[in-house]
Amino acid sequence: MQTYKYPLGKQSNAIRIGNLLDDMWQVHEYFHKWQRQRYKDGLPYANYNAMSAHLTDLKRTTHRHWNALPSQAIQQELERIDAAYVRFFKKLGGRPKIKKRHKFKSITFPGEAGWSLKNNRITLTFRKWNPKTRKWQFDKVPYTFHKHRQWKPGTISRITLKRDNCGNYWLCILTNYIGFKPLPATGKSVGADFGMKDAYLTLSTGEKKQHPQPLKQSLKKLWSLNKELSRKKKGSNGWWRCVRAIARLYRKISNQRKDFHWQLASELCKKFDTISIETLNLEGMKRLWGRKVSDLAFSQFVEILKYKCQKHKRELRQVGQWTATTKPCSDCGFHNETLTLNDRQWTCPQCSSHHDRDINAAINILRAGIAVT
Repeated sequence: MQTYKYPLGKQSNAIRIGNLLDDMWQVHEYFHKWQRQRYKDGLPYANYNAMSAHLTDLKRTTHRHWNALPSQAIQQELERIDAAYVRFFKKLGGRPKIKKRHKFKSITFPGEAGWSLKNNRITLTFRKWNPKTRKWQFDKVPYTFHKHRQWKPGTISRITLKRDNCGNYWLCILTNYIGFKPLPATGKSVGADFGMKDAYLTLSTGEKKQHPQPLKQSLKKLWSLNKELSRKKKGSNGWWRCVRAIARLYRKISNQRKDFHWQLASELCKKFDTISIETLNLEGMKRLWGRKVSDLAFSQFVEILKYKCQKHKRELRQVGQWTATTKPCSDCGFHNETLTLNDRQWTCPQCSSHHDRDINAAINILRAGIAVT
């Protein structure tokens, strides 16, 4: 399964998507409150089928304006709510929360119901009330998106319309593509050590990868925009204009970080068949170094690397958090208990081997990763 994301751009009829998101949020809010009220009244949980039946009654009685919403999108929202409560009952997550209106950002259309796609144009099927016939009738609205790349041939399982914090709309197309060919095998293995001082990623081959740290590079501009925002009257046109500028800057920072992570993960998968990495205590690291840990985004890179390894038939092995990899000598195994974070180079007192701290740790991670089953 592969997702392709395309910008819709500024169009005169894009406001209908925004209105549709706001109306779908009302459905989201109503059924969450309905489930909570049932719990207070001592009634059992209402699953997807019960919510669908209740929705039919609402459309016929008190919420007739919901007939204008695409039925497929409402069904997908009810399935989301049901899946969230099922996870809660299985103790896989917390109690589902009601999203705020401005945080409800996506609607999904399954299969080929409620939309049609041709070249770079998607047509959504809305419903509107005809006062002459006094009936609901279908209203097809076309939207043009920037098709900067062609998706690979396959079945489109669903599409999703999203609205980001900048107020822009995006089209996400999920396809099932079977004819994918993984990268050829190389027969090489590597260990990778994460770092914050000398390099972002140090390989057991001696190669070091530096992180661009986009948040650090944009801090001055970010401070300037936030200072400008503090001088605006909340809710005014200038205030909203400044909020959008901050959102665009954060989106640029996020895109720069993701681009670096995707390129680095692709490079590792092209060169090595087996990749060994360490497991980090990110919560503890955030307490010590805070913003820099968030800027480096170790967890995001690990998730991207897992996806890439699964896609290209590579093996990713994660060494346990408490596995000793920094202090042991990679040549003789001597544990240097006097090693501190300030020591970037050290010499083993037992075998007299001179080590770079990060390269030595990467070699130990590779050896520990080979032993992981």
